[in-house]
Amino acid sequence: MEKREEKRNLESIPVGSLRIIPLKSCEQLGNKVDSYLVKWRTERENEHKNSLAFAGYQRDSYILTAKTPRFGSGEGKGEVKESVRGTDLYILVDVCNYSLTYSMAGHENHMSPDDHYQDLKRVIAAVGGKARRITVIMPFLYESRQHKRTARESLDCAIALQELIKMGVDNIITFDAHDARVQNAIPLNGFETVQPAYQFVKGLLKNVKDLKLDSEHMMVISPDEGGMSRAIYIANVLGLDMGMFYKRRDYTKIVNGRNPIIAHEFLGSSVEGKDVIIIDDMISSGESILEVAGELKNRKANRIFVFSTFGLFTNGLEKFDEYYDKGIISKILTTNLIYQPDELLEKPWYVSCDMSKYIAYIIDTLNHDSSISDLLVPNERIQSIVSRYNNGEL
Repeated sequence: MEKREEKRNLESIPVGSLRIIPLKSCEQLGNKVDSYLVKWRTERENEHKNSLAFAGYQRDSYILTAKTPRFGSGEGKGEVKESVRGTDLYILVDVCNYSLTYSMAGHENHMSPDDHYQDLKRVIAAVGGKARRITVIMPFLYESRQHKRTARESLDCAIALQELIKMGVDNIITFDAHDARVQNAIPLNGFETVQPAYQFVKGLLKNVKDLKLDSEHMMVISPDEGGMSRAIYIANVLGLDMGMFYKRRDYTKIVNGRNPIIAHEFLGSSVEGKDVIIIDDMISSGESILEVAGELKNRKANRIFVFSTFGLFTNGLEKFDEYYDKGIISKILTTNLIYQPDELLEKPWYVSCDMSKYIAYIIDTLNHDSSISDLLVPNERIQSIVSRYNNGEL
């Protein structure tokens, strides 16, 4: 199985010479993606490799150097250091990378999502329309939590998407968008929101040895009504039962910009004695995930595993340590699609799911103008890894 999966058989002619620009925020991930692409394209046998249409097909690296320096005032600019004419360009950006800083009037300023988004636009502007096609890979979709209007407020995500399209971006690829309906803002352009379901299942099976993957012993839980589709998918593919919590809020008060939660109410069959997977798109402060885990423990759940695409951990990690020490949480799995501090990677309860190979598959396939449908629906791969786990092969 691994072999079939390792290198895709792509017969069509590439759209253009493949180049990737990982912005500084996405450097680590970009380097990993690049090394997969180099490996596959060196190994791939293709009789047309020397023809004109395949010019620049094999390289030592597909990374195209781009810089986003800053002036002392904090203003910036984008520079592309080599020719981009006729290239099929993939720009990777992590808008959540708060570890990067720049100097502004002598003060050290940490980069916000707004800064990263501006830098992305600067690089697109520096390309100056010379690329044959531009695809932006933005794992955490900028402003994706501001996706709908509930009062007199800005629709930041929709504005950003329209702005990128106006600048000449052809496709936008994101992961686990908070609400996929934001693509309604750009109905005539490519927008993919990719689910890392397979990588989560693989991460869990490789790190926990004694799981019983059936509805008698395991259950999938959505922490709120918004994330139901994720839980339904995992539950269906693994053949498990599912349940959900809904947040009962006090609509008479507003605290920190939202109505405070009074209680988490549970809908679903009994979790007693079962291992539980809680699945969500992001852990921000982590309060609601931890509350849900506590509620499940009160209902006598066995081990609790959390799947979350983006681990922001905006309020630090102490609370998670506490819940792990108390035995409330067993493992938390998030991806390397956004910045992960070293402190997080060292935690005994943390499992990092590497997405670089998956992104490389997507880029490689799109460059050949081939369908990525099979990559977006990982049922087969999940079934395969589950049966290998059950046979003791992992």
